[in-house]
Amino acid sequence: MALFGSKSKAVVGLDIGSSAVKAVELKKTKTGHELTSVDLEALSPEAVADGAITDSLAVSSAIEALLTRNKIKTPNVAISVSGPPVITKRITMGLMEADELYDQIHHDAGQYIPFDLADVSLDYQVLGTTPMGDQQEVLLVAVKKAKIADYQRTLSLVPGRKLGLAVVDVDAFAVQNAFEANYDPSPDATIALLNIGASVTNINIVRGGVPLFIRDVAVGGNQYTDALQKDFELTWEQAEEAKRGQPVPGVNTEQMMAVLRGTSETLLLLEIQKTFDFFRATAGAEPISQIYVAGGAARTPGLLDLLREEFQMQVEELNPFNRVNYNPGKFSDDFIRERAPRLAVCVGLALRSFDEA
Repeated sequence: MALFGSKSKAVVGLDIGSSAVKAVELKKTKTGHELTSVDLEALSPEAVADGAITDSLAVSSAIEALLTRNKIKTPNVAISVSGPPVITKRITMGLMEADELYDQIHHDAGQYIPFDLADVSLDYQVLGTTPMGDQQEVLLVAVKKAKIADYQRTLSLVPGRKLGLAVVDVDAFAVQNAFEANYDPSPDATIALLNIGASVTNINIVRGGVPLFIRDVAVGGNQYTDALQKDFELTWEQAEEAKRGQPVPGVNTEQMMAVLRGTSETLLLLEIQKTFDFFRATAGAEPISQIYVAGGAARTPGLLDLLREEFQMQVEELNPFNRVNYNPGKFSDDFIRERAPRLAVCVGLALRSFDEA
């Protein structure tokens, strides 16, 4: 989904999450895409809260460390947003020329966007015609300008750099870009893409490359960390290790698994089920047949098995490097494998370098 940005411009995919800043650079080859740079820089829990940058200096320092360590010179950046400042709507409009459609959308946007239009950046993507062929479906996206300004301000603080914000994407669409570049689902398959971050889970239900239903849920990996800290009186760092399945002194593995499962059942699964139920009730589409899971919490012990058990369908971890070539002398298989789920958004953003003009 190409939104909010210039096309055909080399960019660094920069994912500013609640737990880390991630950067990916790709280049196009005869056989597909090749990884040229990838890295992560951890952030303190206070630097980004609920998807909002609260310490611009800390985040800009992390960006500088990433770019310097990896000798990244590309000045153009692609970032993505999610959560309450982002609105996505599928709307149906009459068939019309591109210029007329532009004028009509900007004239009518106020009835779809619950914000003052002066306060948002607006973009749209034509998805195709309706089954009858007499109308067209359009995906309308609005992002609060203040959200974008926060990113621009943070980029301007990166020392010794003049970084340009070339692309603003949406987390759910970036994950979809990464998915479509790495997998060949049946065009008739309805697939749920889950990106479980530290504080937000993005849910994007797609079929044939078209997003049918998008929802951001304020639940993520931090809930697991909080539960482990509370139940076992752990430090934040110890709880993070336990969440990743690493042994922590004094923590019984069976008890830990019970806490993780309980958190999944009472928070994450409930919201996913509500989303799926609402989609079925409103979309009238074919049932969801498969789930792909990305994000930092994708490898929470027992989570994928619990999703399989709950929804009785195929559930896989989304690998954003499934078809991305890389030099094993520069990036080891273990390095890529360990970080892959956390980098889906970042890979999707880096792919914006190859948008069609």
